[in-house]
Amino acid sequence: MLHANNHLVIMAGGIGSRFWPMSTAEKPKQFIDVLGVGRSLMQLTYDRFKGITKPESVWVVTNKKYVDLVHEQLPEIPRENILSEPCRRNTAPCIAYVSWRIKKNDPKANIVVTPSDHIVTNEAEFRRVIANSLKFTSETDAILTLGMKPTRPETGYGYIQADLSVPSVRNKEMFRVDQFREKPDLETAKRYISQNNFFWNAGIFIWNVSTIVNAFRIYQPGIARIFEGVMDVLGTSEEQAAIDKVYPECEGISVDYAIMEKAEEIFVCPSDFGWSDLGTWGSLHVQLQHDLYGNAVIGSNVQLFDSKNCIVHTADERKVVVQGLDGYIVAEKDGTLLICKLADEQRIKQFSGEG
Repeated sequence: MLHANNHLVIMAGGIGSRFWPMSTAEKPKQFIDVLGVGRSLMQLTYDRFKGITKPESVWVVTNKKYVDLVHEQLPEIPRENILSEPCRRNTAPCIAYVSWRIKKNDPKANIVVTPSDHIVTNEAEFRRVIANSLKFTSETDAILTLGMKPTRPETGYGYIQADLSVPSVRNKEMFRVDQFREKPDLETAKRYISQNNFFWNAGIFIWNVSTIVNAFRIYQPGIARIFEGVMDVLGTSEEQAAIDKVYPECEGISVDYAIMEKAEEIFVCPSDFGWSDLGTWGSLHVQLQHDLYGNAVIGSNVQLFDSKNCIVHTADERKVVVQGLDGYIVAEKDGTLLICKLADEQRIKQFSGEG
């Protein structure tokens, strides 16, 4: 499985407070121990790729104010592999930057790009899918994305419509993408999952470095020119100053719009390894183990009475007692306590003071 040309890119620049009061703009959710297992989501992301790539071939792209946090949480990877974005420009410039940087080091690189804040429950199957995918992209010029087999009519994810009639000649698990679909309304989502060729878009991409660099040159020449222009200083002491100067010139656009919806050789690997993007307290509630009354608890001394369908995250508290709640979030961090209906969690940004 381990190959010298395998590289991992972790995108860790997100800023947000969806898991407030645990997560804040100073320490977003990718850097916190959401699951109560002693490792942050970013550390868990790194852990699940062990055996696929070497630490010196792991790259993290993050906001400049999180560079020290990344280094603190992932001391195994070289400091120079933590790339600093001077400003937010969505995923296409982020991926372009790291792609040109990797190309300078390893022109034969085979790359997996993953968000830093997702979870996977079946890591053995995950590693099998990733290894199989890397083999596919090392032998072809294909751009590959992973499609999660849907378990419910989810309106919070984008979907990938696949042509399942004929698999790739090189790999029977890979199929051509017919179309990327935006986040649907509930009725459309129900229609999607009633068919067998719609998959959740997990935002995990696999390609070789020549393929993705050429795709930028063809479909996003403006972005490509920016990074071609600084190619000579990438990997040198002048890199950060050059990036700070040119990065704000990049268009703020997602890689889905910039490349995936335009390129010809786009394939999807339908996958099922217990994936969630943990975008909400509700999605965390679904992932955690429940008691007989549907309650999920993270905390060493939590007692619930006459309560059901709640999520309690109070890892720092010595004792917590909850009585008479149905469908609530109870969360505490650094002296701030949140008690909020799960159904109203969209208001948390307002409560946090960032809305």
